[in-house]
Formats: sequence, structure tokens, C-alpha cells
Amino acid sequence: MDLNTITDVRDARRREPWRPGDAWLGGGTYLFSEPQPGLRRLIDLGRMGWEPLIRHTDGSLEIAATCTIAQLSRYGRKSLDARAAPLFEQCCRAFLASFKIWNMATVGGNLCNALPAGPMISLAAALDGTCLLQAQDGSLREAKVVDFVLGAGANDLAEGELLRSVTLPARALECRTAFRQVSLYGLGRSGALVTGTVDPVDGSLAVTVTAATVRPFRFWFPLPPSRERLAAAIDETVAPDAWFDDIHGLPEWRRHMGLRLAEEVRRELTSSRRPEEGAL
Repeated sequence: MDLNTITDVRDARRREPWRPGDAWLGGGTYLFSEPQPGLRRLIDLGRMGWEPLIRHTDGSLEIAATCTIAQLSRYGRKSLDARAAPLFEQCCRAFLASFKIWNMATVGGNLCNALPAGPMISLAAALDGTCLLQAQDGSLREAKVVDFVLGAGANDLAEGELLRSVTLPARALECRTAFRQVSLYGLGRSGALVTGTVDPVDGSLAVTVTAATVRPFRFWFPLPPSRERLAAAIDETVAPDAWFDDIHGLPEWRRHMGLRLAEEVRRELTSSRRPEEGAL
């Protein structure tokens, strides 16, 4: 879509004062998908030269905000030597997007849009990711992904602040994982997406509920919980108005599926039997 209010496009490598009507331009798949009447200038991140994916010496993985879904998918399938690698492709496939979107949409854009069904939010929250945020004066701060996404379409970015990267800790990358996703339609937007991880060191279990809720909720248990304890933790934490409501699913249905998928994840990760494939 043409953005007929844009009067200028600037290279982000040229530091200029932030002004009303500015917006960061990454892949542009959201910006150019609908009218943006409040925007006047785009600050293009395309030439920043950030390495898409860096495996640090401590085993952690830093994902640049400009890393595309296609790059992340390829890395998870072909290069990532970690037990949690399958979760990368599972979350990338939850996009259900065209090859054009896959090759343009960025990890950072998906996080900053803060849509409940954002699968990069699901991946980063499940693996205890931390966002690196850069202010206009160059100062940096960090925020956990589960705290960065505040609600449907709302994030923790200040005016002019930039999401630089997301880092997944080494310990999370070595977790055994489980994935469940459901939609009202065969190729529809996620109505509920639930992931689980088992810590390789202490055996703790984390279950993360996304898509069904307005923001990600990560539940951590030092020991695997019973079915009743898991359901109670979710119901006690997720307020009734935190179950998302749109044409892709009513809150009651999303809560039902969130609880059901969470239990499936719990059973898979606490069972000694080989997990069955499939969401349901």
C-alpha cells in the first residue's frame, strides 16, 4: 500500500533528532499493509549492517531486530546446534505467511507490533528472551520479552526508542521443548499457541501461553506441576479480560484451548513416552 503522508525516508545510519510522525522501517510488512495517517517520515534500518544471528561464546543466541523470518527459519533448521532448535521452525511456521512476507518480515517488527498471535513473541518468550533497547541518545536498557509486550498492540518502547536485538540464553536453548497451536481455520491466525520447556539443569518446567491472551504469560514451576496446579496457576494469573477477543476466537474459546494445550504440553514434557506429533 502506498503511504501518501510520507514526505521523507531517511537512512538510520544518519543520526537525526526524532520528531513527531517518525517511524522505524524494518521489513515494512506491517507499515505498508494499511494506512498510516500519522506518519510523515520513515527511518530505514535496512542498511545498519547488523549480523542477523550471533552465537556468543557463552552459548547464548543474539537475534538482530532486522533478522528476517526466512533467515531465522534457515538458521534453526540448518545451523543451530541446540536441543530447542525445533521450536524455531515450529514458531516460524505459525506465521502461515507467503514467501514474500517470510523474506521481508523481521523478528523485531513482529515483537514491536505486539500482536497476540505474533509467533516471534511466542518463541522469544518461551526461551526466556531479553530485548536490548536503544534510546535516541544511544543509551541501552534491557527488558524481558514477557515484560516488553504490554498488551494487544502495545509495547514498552519509549518515544524514538529502538529494539536492537533479542538474546536467548544458552540454558534455554538446551531445553527440551513442546509446541501446540490451534486456529479456527485450517490456515488461520493462531487462536492459541502454547509452548513448554524443561530446564536441562534443574528439571524445572515453564509453560508459556500466547495468541490466546493479549500478552505473553510464562508460568515457571521448580518441579513439574499437576494438571490441577497448572490450570489453577493460569486461571489465577490471566484475568478474564486478558483472554483476547477478536474474529479469530472468543475469549471463552481461547481460555478453553489455552488450558487444553497447556495440559497437553505438560503431559508431553513430563511423560517418559515419546511425544505424539500434532497439535490435538
